[in-house]
Amino acid sequence: LVVRNLERAHALRAYRGTRIYHVEYRGLGGARSAEMVVDVNYRAPGTKEFTIRSATGSKMIIDKVFNRLLEAEQQALAVEAQRRAALNNDNYEFTMVGYESTPFGSMYVLMVEPKTKDQFLYRGRIWVDAEDFAVVRLLAEPAKNPSFWTKKSDLEQVYVKVNGFWLPTHNRSVSSIRLGGHAELTIQY
Repeated sequence: LVVRNLERAHALRAYRGTRIYHVEYRGLGGARSAEMVVDVNYRAPGTKEFTIRSATGSKMIIDKVFNRLLEAEQQALAVEAQRRAALNNDNYEFTMVGYESTPFGSMYVLMVEPKTKDQFLYRGRIWVDAEDFAVVRLLAEPAKNPSFWTKKSDLEQVYVKVNGFWLPTHNRSVSSIRLGGHAELTIQY
C-alpha cells in the first residue's frame, strides 16, 4: 500500500475536475445551507488552482467552511504537510480486520490508528483494493477535531479508478456541533 501510493503520487502529473461542495446545518439559530461549485486544476508536484464558479446560500458557511476547506487543501500540498499526512507506518498503526469480495473486486479491510493527533490524520477503517493496493473507501473520524466548535465528526470517502489512478468521487462528513445541532458536508468530485 505505501509503495504503491508513492508510485501513484509520482506518476500523477495533472488532473482537472469540478467539485460540488454542499453543507446542511440544523441547530441553534435554525437551519442554514450553502453550495459552492469549484473547478480544480492540479499540476505535479504541488500546484492546485481553485476557480469558484458559483457560491449560493449562507454566507457564513461559504466563508467559514468552504473557503477554509480550500485553504486547508492548499496547506496540505506543502511537503511537510504531505509527510505528516501520508498513509504510512510513520503516521499510522495498521491492523488487518478482514477481507471482502465485492462486485468491484476483492478488498483488504484495515483498521488505521494515527500515531499523533494531526488535523490531516484520521482513525477508522479503510478498504484497500487487493489488486492495486489503493484505498477505495474509508470510514473514519479525524484524529484531531477540525475546530473547537466541532464535537465529533464521522467521515466517509469513496474513490474511483480513473485511467489507472484512484481519485476521490464522493466525500460525506457528518459533524455534531458543540453548542447543539449537526452539520452535513458532502463533496461530489
